[in-house]
Amino acid sequence: MAVVVVVLGRSRNLFSVVVLGGVYSFMMATVLVAMDAVDVAMTEASVGAGVSTVLFLGALYLCDSEEAKPIRNPVLPAAVSLAVGALLIYGSMGLPMFDDVQAPIHQHVAPHYLQQVMKETGVPNVVTAVLASYRGYDTLGETTVVFTAGAGVVALLRQRRRSKNKEGKA
Repeated sequence: MAVVVVVLGRSRNLFSVVVLGGVYSFMMATVLVAMDAVDVAMTEASVGAGVSTVLFLGALYLCDSEEAKPIRNPVLPAAVSLAVGALLIYGSMGLPMFDDVQAPIHQHVAPHYLQQVMKETGVPNVVTAVLASYRGYDTLGETTVVFTAGAGVVALLRQRRRSKNKEGKA
């Protein structure tokens, strides 16, 4: 995955960037499967590697395939990126370890979900209950965003096809 990220950062061809982004998402889905987060892995594979890649390819159809020339002196953007990265690392140092059973999330929310899921939702699968019931509006919002992006790309592609047809007739 690190190699894909390095190649992604150095690539100037937008088609390569889109394809490598899809490859990265697929590799991330594989990592999530290895971590026993199959539900998240399926979402990453379908949305990250599938739908997003198709939408980006559709958007790429509407623009040039080469990125604009980079700025000549990238010192300021590099310094800002390093500073933000350092802040993120510093901020994550206060988080509990990944497998810490004493973490606050495991003391408050998770036991409630595990104990009350059948009584409150009637759904035996806890992950499905959390996504569809407890976080139903959030999931609906995410679905709406993906649908709207897809509809936008389709609308742009139709508009471009119409303008090409008019140019061909003139």
